[in-house]
Amino acid sequence: MNAPIAPSSLAAPITTYSSREFTRDVAAAKRAAANGPVFITDRGAPAYALLTIEEYHRLKAGSKPRTLLEVMQSLPDTSDIEFEAPRLDDVVLRVPDFDTD
Repeated sequence: MNAPIAPSSLAAPITTYSSREFTRDVAAAKRAAANGPVFITDRGAPAYALLTIEEYHRLKAGSKPRTLLEVMQSLPDTSDIEFEAPRLDDVVLRVPDFDTD
């Protein structure tokens, strides 16, 4: 098992287990999850995260889906940007011919 990693941006330490280590000692991974997230790697890359149900609910509560209107309202003001879409007066629309004679 790797030693816990404590990035400055996270309050809780992150413990990392390989898939093999996790399979061998699930109880240790569960104990580690009580202190912070546990990353489980697959071929050296993080693939899963184990955390307590309380932490899961806390994270889930903050991830309310936003509506399109909320997303549009959160965009920065663009009223000071000058933009005029080009006109397509000379474009001729026609029905495509799918016959392969």
